[in-house]
Amino acid sequence: MNKPIGYWIKRLDAALDVQLDATLARIKLTRRQWHILGALSDGAMLPDQLEDILQPLWGGDTRLRERELAALVGHGLITMIDHRLALSERGREKYHQAQRLIDDARQDLSMGIGMDEYAMALSVLERMSLNAERLAR
Repeated sequence: MNKPIGYWIKRLDAALDVQLDATLARIKLTRRQWHILGALSDGAMLPDQLEDILQPLWGGDTRLRERELAALVGHGLITMIDHRLALSERGREKYHQAQRLIDDARQDLSMGIGMDEYAMALSVLERMSLNAERLAR
């Protein structure tokens, strides 16, 4: 098929969203909740720091961020320590459980793709993204 790169990127993105949502639903997490847990897995951070990390993934929808954060706090997965958001022990366990599922899914998704091919694809997409962002200024 002779389709432009944008076609394949959008098609892959949509398929990944569906696959990731189905994978995480098995443990009652949303993709956005997993993003939050992943961001906090390296340590506690101020809400503004978390927002900076999530903004490229979520865009500017702060209501959605607040709703997802509230759900994680309500389920005891995130706590607040000295004005910083942090994973609770339960949250850390849930993150590791999700990460194992995601790792398995990634392995399945990259079946038949060599490590060098995967690295090259990431490198090309990164450079194209940076070029597109530079040209949009």
